[in-house]
Amino acid sequence: MNPLDTSSDPHPAPNAAAPGTPDREVAEFGAVHLEVTDLGRSTAFWTDVIGLVLRSESQDEVELGTKARTLVTLHPGARTGFLQGHSGLYHLAVHPPTEADFARILLRLIRVGWQISPTDHVMSKAIYLLDPDGITVEITLETPERLRGFHFDDNGPYVLRQDGSRSNGREPLDVRTVLNALPDDDTALPVPEGTKIGHVHLYVGDLEAAYGFYRTFGFNQAVWAPRFHMGDLGGGGAFNHRIAVNTWQGVGAPQSPAGTARMRAFTLRLDTHERLDHVLGTVDGPIEESDAGFLVRDPSLNTLLLSAN
Repeated sequence: MNPLDTSSDPHPAPNAAAPGTPDREVAEFGAVHLEVTDLGRSTAFWTDVIGLVLRSESQDEVELGTKARTLVTLHPGARTGFLQGHSGLYHLAVHPPTEADFARILLRLIRVGWQISPTDHVMSKAIYLLDPDGITVEITLETPERLRGFHFDDNGPYVLRQDGSRSNGREPLDVRTVLNALPDDDTALPVPEGTKIGHVHLYVGDLEAAYGFYRTFGFNQAVWAPRFHMGDLGGGGAFNHRIAVNTWQGVGAPQSPAGTARMRAFTLRLDTHERLDHVLGTVDGPIEESDAGFLVRDPSLNTLLLSAN
């Protein structure tokens, strides 16, 4: 079989950026908005554990990120933690710009004693952890230069490294080697400029509908694997993993209910106003306009805030 199931690619989009052009992706992420049970506790997690900068704070919201850019916005309102069995956020991923910056976050996590799962995906080095409400966070170092290819067989996905050796893509990360990239052991330094939200992975109720929805934005097919209940899309650059969707919480899974810790919305800034107009013209559902952009919902009712650069 075709390992990527490309023959059944749903709803290919016009004007997708050509693969291999990392200086020209179809979109970039802005802030991910999270509803949490305790603003103070979650703020401390993002500043003291992850290393984000506190940019603004009020009783209604807290903005965190780099000195110049908001990456995460926290909102009160949740009464209970993250609830499984629903469409919504699988994880949001913070991408530091260099291996030394990635290593600094790793060392901070080790020092504070936070439970983590360091994982080598070959195309990236990753650290998985849960925030205080059980929302999954990934810290990602992009390493597409290490990847030759991504494939499936009857046992599931696997990757080939550049030297041709095979990996399941979920091997333990060599933590000692990563930490060797640190020029010092100062974990009080916040994340630097260039740190960004680099991808989001979503639980959805209808895989084909969700995949087709994001294809209309111009995201290129990376993996389309309905047999494994997942799909992955790139933005046209070397790191071919910007939005991923899966039905691992069940086909038809409803949105997380109000009052639970969850994602309120994530922000996408499209590369051109023409692309934004195209997307808004294809949205099947209500569009709410605000000063910050346009609020739309995907077929599983995940909310996006859209604007153009």
